[in-house]
Parts: sequence; structure tokens; C-alpha cells
Amino acid sequence: MILCIGNLLTPAQVSRIRSELDAGQFEDGRKTAGWHARLVKNNEQMASGSDRAQALRAEVEAALTGHPVFQMAVRARKMTPIIFSRYHDGMTYGNHVDDPVMGRGENRIRTDISFTLFLDDPESYDGGELVTDTTAGEQSYKLPAGSAVVYPSSTLHRVEPVTRGQRRVAIGWIQSTIRDPAQREVLFDLDTARRQIFEREGKTAEFDLLTKSLANLQRFWAEI
Repeated sequence: MILCIGNLLTPAQVSRIRSELDAGQFEDGRKTAGWHARLVKNNEQMASGSDRAQALRAEVEAALTGHPVFQMAVRARKMTPIIFSRYHDGMTYGNHVDDPVMGRGENRIRTDISFTLFLDDPESYDGGELVTDTTAGEQSYKLPAGSAVVYPSSTLHRVEPVTRGQRRVAIGWIQSTIRDPAQREVLFDLDTARRQIFEREGKTAEFDLLTKSLANLQRFWAEI
């Protein structure tokens, strides 16, 4: 399941984050790439150790994990520290698949889900589309600032070259309590349906049955 989620950040948050990024220190993005991804990665990433970077990561993580659609889609168990990436002047990231395991020691996680949260208005730069290679063909994403695309980390993907302006995004990876993407999609559909019933009709018998099925499927499939 590939899902686009709008309005994860407010316009005020996006504006403030962009200002903080303008004042931040960036370094070569190949520093965090796997050995083969370094061959096709050409971008910059905000230095992770500064107080500014840590505050921005905390703000964005809170916005993501507090959003109900994001919660329903990912069912997070663990999340990597968020990375702020910047592309300009022909920068790109060629076809690659994300590392299956990231981090070290107790911080190691299996990467089930990847996300890209767009921070610049699509009209402000040319190129920079996130392109995923799926069984239905290539799909291109260039979302409004404050919106995110969430997709399985097993997906082959790339970022097209930026030819005007700059493309800034927040990216990260999640280990889900539900490893299988097909199972996550079933749970997402059930959760969506029961919430729609509740909004339309309140706590009905049908809502209770869907809630029971949703809870019990999670008991069957969850890895804690």
C-alpha cells in the first residue's frame, strides 16, 4: 500500500521548519547511504547532532505519530531518527531500495515502511519527483508542503534531478507491529470503514463487530 497523507504539518509549522533548515548546517548525504546507494546518491542532509536538528526531528515526529491516518497506515513499533534532506543544482538519488535493517545495537530496526514528508511547495522547484517502481508501473509523487507519501521499504524508488530551486524533505523508516504489507492494508481498510460508520451513525452494532474483528486480527498478526 502506498498512501499520500495531506496536512501532516500546518502552514505555520512548514514555514518555521524551512527557516530553521535555512539556518542549519548540511553535509554530504552519502554519509548515511549503503555502499551501493552511494553510487547514485547526490544530495545533502542536515547535520544530525545539533540542537536545531534534534528539535526539528522531535516536532516532525510528534506531528507524524499524532496523526490518525499515519497511525492507521504504519502501526509503528519503532522509528529511525528523522533525516532532513536537501536537493538543488541537479542533485538526484538514483534507483535504490532502502536497507532492510538500520541502526546499531538496541537501536536496530527492521525497515518495513518508508516515508517522505515534503517541505517545499511543488511550484517552487522543478524536478525532484519521488518515483516508485511498482507492479502497476512507475508512480510519481510531488506533494504539497506538509504532505507525506508512505510506502513499503521494499519498493525500488528514486528521486528525479532537481533543475530549479530546492527540494527539502523529512524522511524516515518504521518497523511496524504488522510486518506484512498486505495485512497492514487489510487493517487500514477495516479501521477506515469503522471510523466512517462511527462518524455517520455512532456506536452501532456494526461498528462493534468491525472493532472486534480489527482487534482480533491485530492479535493474530502483531509482532511486539
